[in-house]
Amino acid sequence: MRTKENYLKSLADGREIYYRGQKIKNIAEHPVLKIAAIHSAKLYDLTDRLYFDNVINTNVSKYFKVPKDGKDLLERHKMIYNHTLLHNGIFNISQAIGSDAIFALMIVSKKIDKSLGTSYYERVKKFYEYVIKSDITIAVAQTDVKGDRSKRPSEQEDPDMYVRIVERRNDGIIVRGAKAHTTQSAVSDEIIVIPTRAMRENEKDYAVAFSIPTNTKGLKMIIRPINEIEGNTSAIISKEDVELETLTIFDNVFVPWERVFLAGEYQFAGLLANLFATYHRFTAISYRAALANLFLGAASLMAKANGIIDEHHIKDDLLDIIYYKEILLMSAISAAYTPVIDEEIAIPNPRYTNIGKLYTNTHFHNIIKDIIDIAGGIIVTMPSEEDLNNEEEKRYIEKYLRGAVNGKNRIKILKLVKELAASFLTDRWLTSMIHAEGSIEVSKIALLRDYDIKSAEELVMRILQSS
Repeated sequence: MRTKENYLKSLADGREIYYRGQKIKNIAEHPVLKIAAIHSAKLYDLTDRLYFDNVINTNVSKYFKVPKDGKDLLERHKMIYNHTLLHNGIFNISQAIGSDAIFALMIVSKKIDKSLGTSYYERVKKFYEYVIKSDITIAVAQTDVKGDRSKRPSEQEDPDMYVRIVERRNDGIIVRGAKAHTTQSAVSDEIIVIPTRAMRENEKDYAVAFSIPTNTKGLKMIIRPINEIEGNTSAIISKEDVELETLTIFDNVFVPWERVFLAGEYQFAGLLANLFATYHRFTAISYRAALANLFLGAASLMAKANGIIDEHHIKDDLLDIIYYKEILLMSAISAAYTPVIDEEIAIPNPRYTNIGKLYTNTHFHNIIKDIIDIAGGIIVTMPSEEDLNNEEEKRYIEKYLRGAVNGKNRIKILKLVKELAASFLTDRWLTSMIHAEGSIEVSKIALLRDYDIKSAEELVMRILQSS
């Protein structure tokens, strides 16, 4: 199987990436961006990630194990949860999101083939075989830049606001447009592109799905500022584990037909978008439950360091974080145990998946409030890391910032809590916890669309008819 070392070496393949106005030659050697590459590379140190596939007679990543039942989904949930803990509470998306997309593509491609007589499933299957044998990392580009949100793709002033096919050739297609929020794309081997929404007949060119290597000509990636490292010299977690996002630009990119999985079949664009979202929201509630341990552990240690662990309102704060974590776990486990089987592949129960996703969307800010309440205002007024490195100042800082523990140990906890609750990392989380893996509104739409209200109505109608 692949090693961490050969993965990192493979990143110097001519991919076109930019950071803070500079073109980056080798991302694995950049002083800041290499942290995202190393974070991704840690995947290859996880020995429990592999299982032996009897069909191809080799070890395969469990992330790419196609779920056939609830047991498979539950194992996937536990793996994502445990691996997030092993990465210091920071999710490693490098194979999880790609497999979310592949499972959705497998189901939808079969449906297209049955309906329209195409051969997309064979392409998806061939790509899947390449993926598992090569043990690669994959990013997924779904969210189009969208332009004027009041207008559909076909109504935009600039038609490139949604990724579209601009030319069909005998050997493949040419695509143009851009996708936003493409996590870990600049350190991935491949990028899978799928639609962001349902399309109409006059929007066939926007109904497109494909995969390409990250160094494909015409693919350009502009990386977001990594402020959680560069803007916080006392950062602890972000100096070890961070994930980047890019504005991912397709500047007349050629895609060979064997890598095209949807090309104008507009009737299936919405199904593919929603099915991927269901898998990815299941991934989200699994990793977010693990992430909650960062806040719970830090909050408890902070309360002890401050000498307030037995205070009633502090217990309420801790319970609030526990509720958050356990509701996400219950949602993920319920979604796994009651799957929908489609085309012989298990899909996490959309109802429980979306309930868990909505809960984390709307309650994450509460656990930020809880940990701030426990820590106090010192997390935003404490001296800097540079002050702590000055021996003359350090002795005063450690003397006066003691609590129920000595100053040195309390400062360590304070720095971590600052990073969690009062830093650029917090800013990023507060936004991503609302919008990543689908916004609040799309989760509401998905939940209401599929929810069975009829049985409740029948109960009330029966009461009304007998009264």
